[in-house]
Amino acid sequence: MGTTVAEVMTTRVIAVKRNADFKQIAHVLREFRVSACPVISDAGQVVGVVSEADLLCKTADGDLPVGLIRLRWKLGEQSKITAITAAQLMTSPAVTIQPDAPVQVAARIMRDRRVKRLPVVSLTGELIGIVSRADVLGVYERSDAEILAEVTRVVAEEFPLSPANFEATVSSGVVTLSGLVGQQETELELAARIRHIEGVVAVRNRLTDRTLID
Repeated sequence: MGTTVAEVMTTRVIAVKRNADFKQIAHVLREFRVSACPVISDAGQVVGVVSEADLLCKTADGDLPVGLIRLRWKLGEQSKITAITAAQLMTSPAVTIQPDAPVQVAARIMRDRRVKRLPVVSLTGELIGIVSRADVLGVYERSDAEILAEVTRVVAEEFPLSPANFEATVSSGVVTLSGLVGQQETELELAARIRHIEGVVAVRNRLTDRTLID
């Protein structure tokens, strides 16, 4: 089983309550040198995330937009320009993840949702940790020897390949596969499977379909 979010997350999490005001939020972000933090309810459940970008909406606001509808939105009570509490400033609902999720899933969510960190929550939504991009990238510290051992195991257990006709090498996380396979489908399936091994940076496919040389 691969590394889970629980194994790499930080359990000491900086969070603010819904009623925290603008200055309190700014102080927390500056003091703890974080760019965002979860917003929690009195019961400790994550209800949103407030970031430096949310605060900057107030300080960086320029001329009011043209158009009555946009003007009403800009001046409305829900606008971040007039917001003064975390509940008004935050992005909600928060993008969260559970501790038993694989780190690959966390990485995919951060990439797709364009966020730098994910609050980690229990099944009932309570905040129990936070996982960052740096935490997820830690899986790439896995040694080449460890990666090669898993590649060898995967090939032996999941693919009908003769060790005499197959070779794998690993250098700086890059796996090179060479040798003969029975058919093209096996070649593609093997390369795809190796790419999902934890710590693999890339796969160089030098496999040859045996049917092409027979």
